[in-house]
Amino acid sequence: MTAVAYHLIRPEQTRSSVVFASPHSGRDYSWSFLRRTVLNEHTIRTSEDAFVDRLYEAAPGFGAPLLLAGAPRAFIDLNRSADELDPALIDGVRGLSHNPRIASGLGVVPRVVAGGRAIYRGKLDLDEVQGRISRYWRPYHATLQRLLDEAHGRFGEAILIDCHSMPHEAMDGIARSGARRPDVVLGDRFGASASGWVVDQIEAAFEGTGLIVARNAPFAGAYTAQHYGRPARQQHVVQIEVDRSLYMNEQLIRPNGNFATFQKILTGVIARIVQIGAREQRLAAE
Repeated sequence: MTAVAYHLIRPEQTRSSVVFASPHSGRDYSWSFLRRTVLNEHTIRTSEDAFVDRLYEAAPGFGAPLLLAGAPRAFIDLNRSADELDPALIDGVRGLSHNPRIASGLGVVPRVVAGGRAIYRGKLDLDEVQGRISRYWRPYHATLQRLLDEAHGRFGEAILIDCHSMPHEAMDGIARSGARRPDVVLGDRFGASASGWVVDQIEAAFEGTGLIVARNAPFAGAYTAQHYGRPARQQHVVQIEVDRSLYMNEQLIRPNGNFATFQKILTGVIARIVQIGAREQRLAAE
């Protein structure tokens, strides 16, 4: 069993309606979990958003809370619905799923890591899976909802930045088409999870550093964006996917020589994103 469900880093003074969250950067791989998996300690990390927590660690210094997963994605996926249960993995779950995430082995308790490599030999008991959901998924999402409610109550809006990373090869298809390879993909579920003015300003923050930005292809946003994105109620969610090769060696799962430079660039982007929801800017816009 992993140690904690999440880590919450609050700013000394909240200055913005923006909340940052990283559901896939957890790396607390318990010994009991590592004994259970058929994968080695390196391969089990391949679906992790490694070092994303470090990339966004500056957010509280600018006045925005930062919520980080404790448990790793291979153990429980916090960017899935609690009812995305995989019948191919979980004993006691019946029926065929038409959900493509479940069908590919990426339910709330994943069956596979990157490359479709199986995590377990055999099935898990439903009680065990429900225990993981109770101990890790529910506390994380209860805290996330509380942060959004606090932001909305204080600023009249909430802007959730859902922080992720993507394999460099995920953009190969775009590069082969002759288009410029994106460094960053912003997902707003094609306008369903965030208002255009929010996404436009986030895009401008990244493009101002020279990074190439795309929207919704191939990542439009999953459960977090779908569940929490309510732009008509002034609750916005934007998923941010950053190319891992910009800051890490994907094969070794280690920061590369560009990590510090890219972290500094992203810190500037974070500062601009926080300003989107700052009270002073909102009053000026009105």
